[in-house]
Amino acid sequence: MFLGVDGGGTKTAFALIDRQGQVMARNEQSSAYYLEVGMEGAADVLARGCAALFAAAGVTANDVTFAFFGLPAYGEDRAVQAQLDALPRAVLGHARYLCDNDMVCSWAGSLACADGISVIAGTGSMAYGRIGGQGARAGGWGELFSDEGSAYWIARAGLALFSRMSDGRAPRGPLHGLMRTRLALQDDLDLCQVVYGELKGERSKVAALSRLVSEAAALGDAQAAAIIESAALEVAALVDAVRGQLGVDPGTEVTVSYSGGLFGVEGPLRAPFARMLAASSAGAYRLMAPRLPPVLGAAVYAAHQVGIPLNPAALDRLAGTQ
Repeated sequence: MFLGVDGGGTKTAFALIDRQGQVMARNEQSSAYYLEVGMEGAADVLARGCAALFAAAGVTANDVTFAFFGLPAYGEDRAVQAQLDALPRAVLGHARYLCDNDMVCSWAGSLACADGISVIAGTGSMAYGRIGGQGARAGGWGELFSDEGSAYWIARAGLALFSRMSDGRAPRGPLHGLMRTRLALQDDLDLCQVVYGELKGERSKVAALSRLVSEAAALGDAQAAAIIESAALEVAALVDAVRGQLGVDPGTEVTVSYSGGLFGVEGPLRAPFARMLAASSAGAYRLMAPRLPPVLGAAVYAAHQVGIPLNPAALDRLAGTQ
């Protein structure tokens, strides 16, 4: 059996599958983003999730043929690399696993490990692609100066727009009243207490405020809608950047898929992203819905790592379990 772990900025998903594409158990825990929860916090999340998963499936860690752990911010700080690599061993008790960035889960799930580019737009954002055995990534440098087009990026832009609407630097639109109502602000400046006090500026909690920008855009707020359009443009630029790194000829069609909350059923980026991608000057794209969620992609990738890839029938069966 194969274990897949998809660590994100908001939640961490776990799944066990077999070679026939049957899901043996699934579990979900809180964020494993060590920059926010600490290394011990990340270790606790992995331990709780795996323990619950194995209990639900009636197996032990030793029954796992191979595991893949996609961890947020993995590979972005050499100083903690060894610590992150060691986390799964403490949980599994063996070394039959591989760690990498959670972007790999997105690619492996949305494209079922086939050639193409996958873009993530959730709490953070980045794109990752593989073509002919070569891989490349773009974006995902963190919320302080990157993660363009992500929920955090949208929320931050929305908060900035609210402040401008409040003091007269921008005309007031629906976003202003929506934020006051939803966040129970008695005074506009109470927003500072909410963001810096109640939310403590935490990445995932701030990112959740992106929903208010999407709602305001749906209510006809042109300035909020412009933020969503800009986010879609930024995310499409990530795809173009990966394509460029992989050296794909402009005349060659590249398959693109996606994952993350902003691409959900009612996600605000689905339509504008498709439009931006179709208008790209970098080359032709074929946009397809994700075949599998990232956590199942992680499990499928684990199977690939030991030379036991799931056959088409097993992948179809797996896709039917979503």
